[in-house]
Amino acid sequence: MLVHGTRTSSAIWQAQVAALRQGGHTAHAIDLPGHGARSGERFTLEGALAAIDDAVSACTVPPLLVGLSLGGYASLAYAGRHEGKLAGVVLAGCSTEIKGKPLGLYRHASTHVTRWLGLGQGTWHVVADMLAALAGYSPLRDLRRLLVPVWVVNGRRDPLRLDERRYLRALPGVRLTVVPRAGHDVNSHAPAAFNRVLLDALHELASRVPTPVPA
Repeated sequence: MLVHGTRTSSAIWQAQVAALRQGGHTAHAIDLPGHGARSGERFTLEGALAAIDDAVSACTVPPLLVGLSLGGYASLAYAGRHEGKLAGVVLAGCSTEIKGKPLGLYRHASTHVTRWLGLGQGTWHVVADMLAALAGYSPLRDLRRLLVPVWVVNGRRDPLRLDERRYLRALPGVRLTVVPRAGHDVNSHAPAAFNRVLLDALHELASRVPTPVPA
């Protein structure tokens, strides 16, 4: 199950869906509220968690949940509440605690730009919605209590890997892959490397359980 980042959609996962299906796995990518086929909705964290839960509940076996950026934070928040429904989690481009003064300043600026420039019909308002929804959320808090396997994948040039080492300390056993020459959108900057992480994760999970694990 694949969950995209801010101001994108399920379409960013085309290379991953193709590679996973070619490898014999079931793969689905969803749109979060405010994005893609659901662009007419406003983004909220609860709405995002409900979208993930609908998709996960439709799986015949617990899936590997894969999230990039906003999708990574939403996937981690979902795992914190419903890890019994998952086989594992892959987190990409979301290794930073989203709190403090930078978050407040960015949220304030994006809210006013949306209002002043009349961008409510576009996608900029999603940034304001996202920042408001994630204000106060601690990914490390959810990460510390997970029992399912977790993989962290970051592009080496990604600015959102500031707390990468804190993530590793928060949950011993986390598998970290840093992809050279890739940035924040690591799945599109280095699709072959990213796909290999997913396929290896699915292979590891399949060796633990008797049934195939979808992504």
